[in-house]
Amino acid sequence: ALLRGKAGRQVLLRIRPGAGGAARDAIAVPLSAEGDDELRYADWKLSRRERVERQGGGRIGYVHLAAMGGENYAEWAREFYPVFQREGLIVDVRHNEGGNIDSWILAKLLRKAWFFWQPRLGRPYWNMQYAFRGHVAVLIDESTASDGEAFAEGARRLGIGRLIGTRTWGGEVWLTASNRLLDKGIATAAEFGVYGPEGRWLIEGHGVDPDLEVDNPPAATFRGEDAQLDAAIRYLEEKIRAEPVPVPPAPDYPRP
Repeated sequence: ALLRGKAGRQVLLRIRPGAGGAARDAIAVPLSAEGDDELRYADWKLSRRERVERQGGGRIGYVHLAAMGGENYAEWAREFYPVFQREGLIVDVRHNEGGNIDSWILAKLLRKAWFFWQPRLGRPYWNMQYAFRGHVAVLIDESTASDGEAFAEGARRLGIGRLIGTRTWGGEVWLTASNRLLDKGIATAAEFGVYGPEGRWLIEGHGVDPDLEVDNPPAATFRGEDAQLDAAIRYLEEKIRAEPVPVPPAPDYPRP
């Protein structure tokens, strides 16, 4: 209660050690609830990436998208391009709040390498640029919402990767906010739904089912375990062993 309303402002604290001893004064700047959430999320995401690096032996990349907006697309660029040459990739859209960039990311993952550049010095690289040639796993859960669900459904239908986790939230009908009232209120109404080429409504009211169902029980999550992430790493390790994707060697240079 003493820190209520003090976020972002210097506060003088008197700290008394629990084991006894002299008290001391310290100046602290309390965080807001939003700032605390951001730090906890950053720590969670970093720990996921470190786990993938450690367990995957540097062969698997990891990208988490918290939502599907413009800043998240920039986040995708920062995190995907450094790992696009790896043999496996985990795209984590758990807790994704939605947006509208699913097609942009799917288009990147649909790129194919159709020839290779061999410089005089160094390793070959391929065209289309930044095409991901390895195996992909997509992590989903009950908090994957809206455009995060569209991305997951698209990844499966387009053959990009396997969905691992639990069934998603189930909300893909877009609302309109154009119905303005005299009192400046807004009456929202369902405007757009989505259906597949087979003539079936998709996602709304049910969500996206995983290809491999793996749950994260609350008690295990509290202990720092992540069975869904571990399952994705195991899946990709198995795929890499069974279906390796090495860069083909360049042919001999023609003789004069």
